Amino acid sequence: MSDFLIYFQIGLKHVLDVHSYDHVLFLIALSVPFTFNDWKRILLLVTVFTLGHTTALFLSVFEIIAIKVNVVEMLIPITILITALYNLFTAGKTSKNGSVNLIFIVTLFFGIIHGLGFSNYFKTILGGSSSSKLLPMAEFALGIEAAQIVVVIVVLLLSYIVQTVFRFSKRDWTLVMSAFIIGVVLPMILESEFWKR
Repeated sequence: MSDFLIYFQIGLKHVLDVHSYDHVLFLIALSVPFTFNDWKRILLLVTVFTLGHTTALFLSVFEIIAIKVNVVEMLIPITILITALYNLFTAGKTSKNGSVNLIFIVTLFFGIIHGLGFSNYFKTILGGSSSSKLLPMAEFALGIEAAQIVVVIVVLLLSYIVQTVFRFSKRDWTLVMSAFIIGVVLPMILESEFWKR
């Protein structure tokens, strides 16, 4: 198997791992307020998230930044919680350009936090000189992006079915899914190793 496929598959598995579903939860929270008509915006958001994720890996792999694992593992579910709460308070409201820019900035920041959560493992699978680490990081980022697009398409399809077949309003669907995500993520925050030090 080529090196490209190895790191691309690691990126895919990182997002689609059923045992570590925090990444998928974040993507659901991020994309549930959107429809297929918003595909450009959601694709841009996903790419901004990948950019943040890759930036964090770069900063960590080259030892520019270091952060305690238990802090990051507590921050990741908090990013999901904030995104779901944002959905609850904005469901059914039309977005303004200012809030759109804020969403992009927050998504980039959340991508950095999620990337830091994976950086320690990623450093263990990388070897060689600094220059030889750039290509695997790019291949990994492509795998992340591809997996995220798959998750977003599934969420958009499910949203379409629920809103057309079962006649849920977009607002109600966003509220139900956001409440579900909050219910899943709150125990993750409360049971974090961060509180046990």
